Amino acid sequence: MSCITASSTLQDVAAIVSGSLEHAGIAATLSGGAAVSIYSNNEYQSKDLDFVTAALIAELTPVLTEIGFVHTGVPRMSQFSHPLIEWFVEFPPTPISFGHLYVTHEQCAILELPAGTLRIVTPTQSVMDRLAAAIAWNDAQSREQAVLVAAHNKIDWDELQVWFMNEGQSDAEFERFRGAVRMAASKMSSEPTR
Repeated sequence: MSCITASSTLQDVAAIVSGSLEHAGIAATLSGGAAVSIYSNNEYQSKDLDFVTAALIAELTPVLTEIGFVHTGVPRMSQFSHPLIEWFVEFPPTPISFGHLYVTHEQCAILELPAGTLRIVTPTQSVMDRLAAAIAWNDAQSREQAVLVAAHNKIDWDELQVWFMNEGQSDAEFERFRGAVRMAASKMSSEPTR
């Protein structure tokens, strides 16, 4: 298993944490901003990694300590830091939900990465996650993150449209979002490579 170093990327850290938890029999799925970072090729940069899990702090601590993390919060807080990296790892409780839609760990994705295996929400679920935040808090940044993920990845547009309607959003709002994704994807394809 890979070790976390000062040069580890967010993707490396995510895979190492996920693999360590899986090895210990703990199901935890990466969601939130870190999933956006991974699915947007770091166009959006997250400050933390949110792994949704039913595991308790007492179960998480020995696994994370073994890979160099320190529990930073009071016993009820689920935040861990590592002295060599800038990101925190946090553990929101299950269920995994995007607005009114609940999914299981098994309905999420498994990515095989150089640093290990990562359990993560799918790109479509990541879009739902960010749009749910945008809808709930009228948060433009979350909507922009959803556009980034959709512009960079293959999305199940039929599934997303059903979700949109189930969240009480209109066809016009769905089409407005889809148009923003088309515009972002077009802009990305016309930019010169570096």
